[in-house]
Amino acid sequence: MQRIFFCFLSMVCCSIAPGYAEMGTMTITSPAFKHQEEIPSRYTCQGNNINPPLVFANIPAGTKSFALIVDDPDAPMGTWVHWVVFNIPQATVTVAEQSVPGVSGSNDFGNNDYGGPCPPSGTHRYFFKLYALDTMLPLSAGSSKAAAEKAMQSHVLGEAVLIGLCSHR
Repeated sequence: MQRIFFCFLSMVCCSIAPGYAEMGTMTITSPAFKHQEEIPSRYTCQGNNINPPLVFANIPAGTKSFALIVDDPDAPMGTWVHWVVFNIPQATVTVAEQSVPGVSGSNDFGNNDYGGPCPPSGTHRYFFKLYALDTMLPLSAGSSKAAAEKAMQSHVLGEAVLIGLCSHR
């Protein structure tokens, strides 16, 4: 009887998984680096300090805009914000390097641009967080990460994360 149950469970799991994969989960990737691998120096403070190219896929139905937040939770004084961009048009599926795909918010460097990874020591993780939203955010340029997160509440249709690593060089 136990063997029959496990065979049944296996059939159910295998039949559910393909359907789930077909639905697709929103993703954010980069042709410049893989998830949980080193970010090339070109995109850091030791290089050209420009944003890496990004690719969005499996966008949820009803998406009206995207928000993108890049931060470093391993910073010595708490999470450090490197980039905030919101009201990225819903038709966007790629972000070119050294570009701003929407409205720039403020980062912890004190400006409204991309601030590349620049860890003071050790290896840090940089989270490129993409949010699919059912609205455009009523924020102006220079708005903070906190303001963007507050404005996004109850408007998030999907989320995706790409983690890049950077070590002190």
